[in-house]
Amino acid sequence: MSILINKDTRVVTQGITGKTGAFHTKNCLEYALGRDTFVAGVTPGKAGQSIEGVPVFDTVEEARAQTGVNTSVIYVPPRFAASAIDEAIDAGIEVVICITEGVPVKDMIITRHRMRDSATVLVGPNCPGVITPDEIKIGIMPGYIHRKGPIGVVSRSGTLTYEVVDQLSKQGLGQSTCVGIGGDPVNGLKHLDVVRMFNGDADSEAVVLCGEIGGTDEEECAQWIKDHMSKPVVGFIAGVTAPPGKRMGHAGAIISGGKGTAAEKIAVLEECGVRVTKNPATIGALMRDVLGLAPAISGK
Repeated sequence: MSILINKDTRVVTQGITGKTGAFHTKNCLEYALGRDTFVAGVTPGKAGQSIEGVPVFDTVEEARAQTGVNTSVIYVPPRFAASAIDEAIDAGIEVVICITEGVPVKDMIITRHRMRDSATVLVGPNCPGVITPDEIKIGIMPGYIHRKGPIGVVSRSGTLTYEVVDQLSKQGLGQSTCVGIGGDPVNGLKHLDVVRMFNGDADSEAVVLCGEIGGTDEEECAQWIKDHMSKPVVGFIAGVTAPPGKRMGHAGAIISGGKGTAAEKIAVLEECGVRVTKNPATIGALMRDVLGLAPAISGK
């Protein structure tokens, strides 16, 4: 099993004829069952073209009618991204994964409002995507560092996700699904949503939760873990702040009123039974310890 995506997922790339969309679609096609799962692309006015053997349609609705797509990945420019999400929702797409960074907050507020009565699940924007190892990857993550296994991963940071996955894999711990939820202040799935999914997934035996400074999402998730989680959780909070005059890497990584600091998040997670490390390079070893496994032999 897995969450969100698997070998039966059928994907449409919105923005497939653009440089970024074409590049990452090619990489996804070459990963595992990509040729079976990526079946359509959409760029208005480009219908009839083919990118890497994937047919291009003018609209998501047309792509769904012709190919049965149920999942979308979005690589369109920021000013069009929220409209692309809206189009996918209106077409009845079940899972929408928006990779685009820099989507205007006002646009996302309007889109989130429109989604209130929708069954569509949104991942992102400003996220690396989702991967179920050895089956399907949707997004920009390096597929080669992943291996199939029982550890679920959820993270706000793309690069941190890659580090965590690499550490898990080096420790002989494969992943069930890895979900990069993105770091924007207005987005789709939160840590809590994904942790709930992993808790209900029979093949996910434990979870790595990676957070960042800013907001209270990690704290809210920690409280749910304390009251409901039946599987062990290992955590890490990225607490590096930007130098004076520099923009934070994620729009959501903003401390307000003394809330959302790394220290505060770590304290709440630990109080709620989450084993937290301050060094992402030790996450794999910590997870082995939490699972009661012997230390991995170097090089294995």
